[in-house]
Amino acid sequence: MTDEQRIAEAVRRACLDAALEAYEDAQVRGLCREGAWEVAIEAVRSLDVAAVIAASASVGKKD
Repeated sequence: MTDEQRIAEAVRRACLDAALEAYEDAQVRGLCREGAWEVAIEAVRSLDVAAVIAASASVGKKD
């Protein structure tokens, strides 16, 4: 896998994890599906992509 592919996969995984975690947490807190969806989307929007890339790059250097 190339560096670019590894970084892209890491970002995709981080976005999905952030969205799912936020959605589940919002539903536990009692938000409706629409509200939980909005919280999930905001979690993806606020994701620190630079940190995900940096973490992915450091993992790539260890391989």
